[in-house]
Amino acid sequence: MRRLTGIFVVLASFYSGWLWMDYRAFPARQVANAQTVVIEIARGRGLKAIAEQLEQAGVLDRRLWFTLYAYVQGVAGKLKAGEYEIPAGLGQTQVLDMLVAGRVKQYPLTVPEGWRFAQMLEAMDRQTALLQNVREKSGKDLMTLLGMPDHVPEGWFYPDTYFYHKGMAALELLRLAQRKMQTILAQEWQGRAPELPLASPYEALILASIVEKETGLAEERPKIAGVFLRRLARNMPLQTDPTVIYGMGDAYRGNLRKEDLMRDTPYNTYVHHGLPPTPIALPGQQAIRATLHPEPGESLYFVARGDGGHVFSDTLDQHNRAVELYQRHQP
Repeated sequence: MRRLTGIFVVLASFYSGWLWMDYRAFPARQVANAQTVVIEIARGRGLKAIAEQLEQAGVLDRRLWFTLYAYVQGVAGKLKAGEYEIPAGLGQTQVLDMLVAGRVKQYPLTVPEGWRFAQMLEAMDRQTALLQNVREKSGKDLMTLLGMPDHVPEGWFYPDTYFYHKGMAALELLRLAQRKMQTILAQEWQGRAPELPLASPYEALILASIVEKETGLAEERPKIAGVFLRRLARNMPLQTDPTVIYGMGDAYRGNLRKEDLMRDTPYNTYVHHGLPPTPIALPGQQAIRATLHPEPGESLYFVARGDGGHVFSDTLDQHNRAVELYQRHQP
């Protein structure tokens, strides 16, 4: 009997030692999954249930050690809910760190410069991981929720790439873009060139949206801004096609006709002097900066060359010759 007891003690000691060594090896152990695994941790799940879920997903091979390690590290009750992307080759303790820090999977949403607000909403609507809570709201309702009830949405959302997590509300993403635009516009307005014919940051935003739509060439933006600002200072109509197109809405079919240039909408800058009532697109920082730091000169006109760039003219005669050269004989 004593001999059996001794053997049992030896085996128990050996097993205990093996368990201890196996636990000691846990911090260096990599995840068991050979490919990236996406797992969603529901709210209210405890450490034990999370460890089981990770094991079932093929991430852990020793959920007991994962659980024990979390207790030893004092983070057993600190794991956060959310959707996580766990790549192959990650350490199992790094998985724990990820859940404690709440480093959930991020989804990108890119809003290009020059998009209209409606295009941004359409792109958001296609994001299946985004909580859609703005679909049925009017522009006025949205701006009221965002603290700007006296403004329309157009122009007030900064074009950029935004990252969001599954379940994030669309309104919150809009709030991020709105605050970024407000910050950048305020900074650029603060450092603006002197004696510009612009009465407010909002007027700068309106003109920047026109500059954004007129050219995709960064080096041309200060020149184009200069043309428009000189026209404003001289009370000349801006006569810019993008505003006409914006005012036409769904009636625009890809080609401006002479009668379109005479169409009386609030955005037709051939018919009305001054700035249109609102921005016509979402301008980027370069367009805003160009508007507030225009290139000096005398040019009052420009015409597209057909290669993405423009020819600038000081006088109407020069402009008419440029139009004849670059526009009239275009197919």
